Amino acid sequence: TGDVLAGGIGLTRETGDEVFSLGVDVITMGNHVWDKREILEYIAEEPRVIRPINYPGNPPGNGSIVLHVRDHGVAVINAAGRVFNSAHLDCPFRRVSEEVEAVGKSASVIIVDFHAEATSEKVAMGWYLDRRVTAVIGTHTHVQTADETILPGGTAYITDVGMTGPYHSVIGIRTDLVISRFLSQMPTKFEVARGPRQFSAVLIDADENTGKARRISRIFMRE
Repeated sequence: TGDVLAGGIGLTRETGDEVFSLGVDVITMGNHVWDKREILEYIAEEPRVIRPINYPGNPPGNGSIVLHVRDHGVAVINAAGRVFNSAHLDCPFRRVSEEVEAVGKSASVIIVDFHAEATSEKVAMGWYLDRRVTAVIGTHTHVQTADETILPGGTAYITDVGMTGPYHSVIGIRTDLVISRFLSQMPTKFEVARGPRQFSAVLIDADENTGKARRISRIFMRE
């Protein structure tokens, strides 16, 4: 997910284009999707940036994309959770289910980025989509979980893939600023921490014909 790429909050055209120049195919978003005003124009013009599909109404951008890799369709769907997050969102379960049906006509491999706070909501989404998608990858909480698995129906699942950013931090933010807010309960402007960095990811092996996942492996590297 790229919704904190621009200095820890939101996404800009500059940061998005920089990530794409590195070979990234898709940037998913989350609860910070609208934090930079310029995203409204950028997301309308750049189909490789997708927002949570369950935002109500008709906001700019799309909630999914279908790529073509070695003559096979690969779909990526983005959704946001509602528990402890944004109750005004449409039901992510129903919206993702509808989109799975739609993209399944042109993609055998379907990856869902579920940007949510509650572990229970993410786990429920994994079981809800088992057998119907290739992978359900949780994002948002920044800390990589150790529960990667292949569900009985062949869907790869992990509650949170983790973050890529400064290791000596509180989920990417300077530790002194976060501690100050906890101690004083006063508003504090957050800043991205400096120093050693970490890289978190998952590697998924899938059958491109059936869309079933064969294995999922966590990747974590630290300077």
